[in-house]
Amino acid sequence: MVNHFLAHDLLWGMTPQRLPADAPHWVRESLGLGQPVVVRRALAEPGQVAVGVRGQSREQRYATSMPLAAVKLRVRPEDLRHVAPRRDLPALQALSRLRPLLDASGWVWGVSGSAGFELASGIKALHERSDLDLILRTPQPLDRAQAKVLLAQLDDSACAVDMQLQTPFGAVALREWAGVSQRVLLKDDLQARLVTDPWQPSLECVA
Repeated sequence: MVNHFLAHDLLWGMTPQRLPADAPHWVRESLGLGQPVVVRRALAEPGQVAVGVRGQSREQRYATSMPLAAVKLRVRPEDLRHVAPRRDLPALQALSRLRPLLDASGWVWGVSGSAGFELASGIKALHERSDLDLILRTPQPLDRAQAKVLLAQLDDSACAVDMQLQTPFGAVALREWAGVSQRVLLKDDLQARLVTDPWQPSLECVA
């Protein structure tokens, strides 16, 4: 199986038996309940995909890998755009308000983080102070003027909204790209580096 999974995808099929012997008890417990794992932005051995396991608290995050052959179901962030929430929380209120705006943008967008996890799995992961995490697929450049307009729209929400722009070369925070700094942090499977153009990082000189 070819690894076509992207960061923030949710995967089902990981079991406690596939964990390293020294994995914490809470990780085994979480997987024993049948919850999904989230694809991480990291390299993995051939036939594996880098994933993370969520626990009940924010501090409980465990990095591991999963055999590609074990994947039973994949849910992408963009698959969650129109899933009806089961609870009334600020992050989900913000999602409802932003949905028409983002749908009309012409870009492919999705829900990640705690909101995405809860919408996909039905497991309660959000609380009253949770941020809303979104991604925007941007195969073509989003200029900084557009980024500023979009950020202003996101910031007029019931909670903090964090959006990542997913370029062909990695991810950059919308807030950074809309800011005043000339260089922004671009994260890919190998590293995080400062670049001036997240859509053409190969054109930049290495210091």
